[in-house]
Amino acid sequence: MALQIEKTAKSKFSSIDFNNLKFGQVFTDHMFECDFENGEWQTPKIRPYQPILFDPSAKVFHYGQAVFEGMKAYKDDSDHIWLFRPEQNQERLNISAERLDMPAFPKDLFFEGLTTLLKMDSEWIQKGQDNALYIRPFIIATENCVSASTSNKYKFMIICSPVQSYYSGEVRVVFADKYSRSADGGVGFAKAAGNYAGSFYPTKLANQQGFQQVVWTDSNTHEFLEEAGVMNVFFRVNDTLLTAPTSDRILDGITRKSIIQFAENKGIKIEVRPVKVSEIVEAARKGELLEMFGAGTAAVINPILGFSSKGENFELPKVENSYAAFIKKGITDIQKNKAEDIFGWRYKV
Repeated sequence: MALQIEKTAKSKFSSIDFNNLKFGQVFTDHMFECDFENGEWQTPKIRPYQPILFDPSAKVFHYGQAVFEGMKAYKDDSDHIWLFRPEQNQERLNISAERLDMPAFPKDLFFEGLTTLLKMDSEWIQKGQDNALYIRPFIIATENCVSASTSNKYKFMIICSPVQSYYSGEVRVVFADKYSRSADGGVGFAKAAGNYAGSFYPTKLANQQGFQQVVWTDSNTHEFLEEAGVMNVFFRVNDTLLTAPTSDRILDGITRKSIIQFAENKGIKIEVRPVKVSEIVEAARKGELLEMFGAGTAAVINPILGFSSKGENFELPKVENSYAAFIKKGITDIQKNKAEDIFGWRYKV
């Protein structure tokens, strides 16, 4: 299937203030889309970014068949464009789709559409330390029918947004002890849209208490720490990094697995195991909890300055030789082609 391309008549680029971007609110000139009908994916297209028209009965609105990914493209000082482990995103998108009984999107079409789109909108990828192009591939159910069953029509799309830092300001979190993000046997490991919708209300309650995010705990006992907001979470106790293993409830984060591999390569001791709320609280009381940070595509690594558990508040110390800062610099230097990529993570567009 030949990729059909329709270029925009007039670019929006010159009207954008790239020094004052709100995350995910500005989009590039073009988008990629492909429809699934009659059991197969149809002709892929790139066309000007624009609204899309759906029937009110489209199944995505009623039964939530929607999965997505988050990726970034970077531009180095020589104007070369780089992606970070994109094959991992492509694979995970299809893992998520399978869990929601949606069709996999072909790898060759994914990369052809993505790389063509990035080349067409390459000027939107700004150079600079905190600049990147956020990439959002997604699949949604589009069959016009309100029966509670799997859709027989879908739309795959890629849209792109120039971004700077995801979080700004200080981040403090509250450990969940009532609400849950996911459960055993559920869809927590998938990037399903509904996972995020279900997290917004508890997060709003946390915001009202002065916290920026929730660290989710296991749904059965709330004894084990799992994810921080929309990110994986790491704890530094003395000189050991701790993070929970992936499971039905925890997303197999690409930044997460990169941190683990990078830290091990640098000789940092890291333990991937269940992490108890009680041990982190105890470590904080003893002054042994030196760092906490979230990890994900949007922020890469975001330090957490304090937390609350069952009404007890803790502030983390300011440490020299921060693991978070060291690892973030190491990974972002690889992403932006400023350091040797011994892991084979970079993908040149």
